[in-house]
Amino acid sequence: METKVKSFVSLLVLLFCGGCVGNGPNTQRGAVGGGVLGAIAGGAIGNNSGHGNGASGALIGAAVGALAGGTMGNTADHQRGTLYGSESEATTDVVVDAPPPPPPRQREVIYERTAPDAVWIEGYWVYEGRGYAWVPGHWEMPPPRHRDYIPAHWQRRGRGYVFINGYWR
Repeated sequence: METKVKSFVSLLVLLFCGGCVGNGPNTQRGAVGGGVLGAIAGGAIGNNSGHGNGASGALIGAAVGALAGGTMGNTADHQRGTLYGSESEATTDVVVDAPPPPPPRQREVIYERTAPDAVWIEGYWVYEGRGYAWVPGHWEMPPPRHRDYIPAHWQRRGRGYVFINGYWR
């Protein structure tokens, strides 16, 4: 039984690590964090279920937690535009009649870099139903194997303007 558990754990680790490669940073953090919390909760539930099966509960909890955490992290990556690999993928359905206003007159204050590899993402305008809202600049860690950031921007198409999310390549 112990050999089966070790094999199963090794397989899960391999799948989780392999599944995280190429995804954004929130996907990776979500999968790891969810897996750890799921293992703790599953182990406690399995141990207290009357069968004393904490190891099996921890494995099941880790798998479910990693999948749920990775899914939530992946959603955050897509909302922030960190997973788009091209302009066509980053193009949104947001179309407006008028272009956004120019950036604010006062330049953004670029605060201290959060990590040696972090990249400064300039602020940009988004459209929120009733008008434009400024998204301030921030430091962001590039996803694995990505270094070039294409900033979010508005592009004239036909009679309107389409919002293109920022993306890494």
